[in-house]
Amino acid sequence: MKFEEAADISESIRRIVAALDLRNIDTERLFCMRSFGSKGRSIARIWSMPKIWQKAMGIKAHYVIEVISEKFDRLSVEEREKTLIHELLHIPKSFSGGLVPHNCFGKKIDRRSVDKLFNQYKNSLRLNN
Repeated sequence: MKFEEAADISESIRRIVAALDLRNIDTERLFCMRSFGSKGRSIARIWSMPKIWQKAMGIKAHYVIEVISEKFDRLSVEEREKTLIHELLHIPKSFSGGLVPHNCFGKKIDRRSVDKLFNQYKNSLRLNN
């Protein structure tokens, strides 16, 4: 597999985080990468920096959002944004280095929750333009 920085994804993430007022997400510690050659089914993935690594390296939590070029780049702009929102929902409010599972404490990361935030995002963009 090949990886490269994805400045376009970082820009989209910053826009989404600002529009949805996701104050828990430190975009300075959230990196975006595009991968090529994945054989998996995923469109995108989020990677975390577990506590043990943070402690060993003397750093704060960091996250990486990886988009799989062969699948992600073919999506419409709307579906790309929804995919990024989905990945952002995996980041806990504490920005601790952990990941929120798809079903946790009665809340779900699913199409319905993503669509709800996507609609808020689009409304926020309309209001600010």
